[in-house]
Amino acid sequence: MTAAPPPYSTRRAVDDGDLQACFQVRKDVFVGEQNVPEEIEYDAHDATAVHVLAVAADGTALGTGRLLHGADAAGKTGGDLTAGSLGRLAVSARARGLGVGAALVRAIEDEARKLGLAAVDLHAQTHALGFYERLGYVAYGPEFPDAGIPHRAMRREIRAA
Repeated sequence: MTAAPPPYSTRRAVDDGDLQACFQVRKDVFVGEQNVPEEIEYDAHDATAVHVLAVAADGTALGTGRLLHGADAAGKTGGDLTAGSLGRLAVSARARGLGVGAALVRAIEDEARKLGLAAVDLHAQTHALGFYERLGYVAYGPEFPDAGIPHRAMRREIRAA
């Protein structure tokens, strides 16, 4: 017996409508729920990042994340150009518990493989360490604040496609 398909799908954001949906989820979660100042939520990296989007069957945006690569990622990967940087992972309140976050992480890893990257780094909010550890990420370095929220750096080695 096969399981029913999830009530959502993930995809690379491909047009302005997709990007606006990504930005709205981020605004709802980071700015609205976590009180991150809007002026630091969006940055120049948004223009060059690979964005992924999770959408419900009706087209409603449920979650998003982005992948920085090359020089854009170097500041977050300790200068390692073989690693990408996963960031801005956000899942709307109504979609939590459905596996959307894990699906987005895997979609970002798939995009990293397509780019020939060997690893994915991220800066995890400390309350989310267990989530990322279950997906194979390993924490390193000390805790640090980002937007007033405690974080730890994490990494997962991936195989390039």
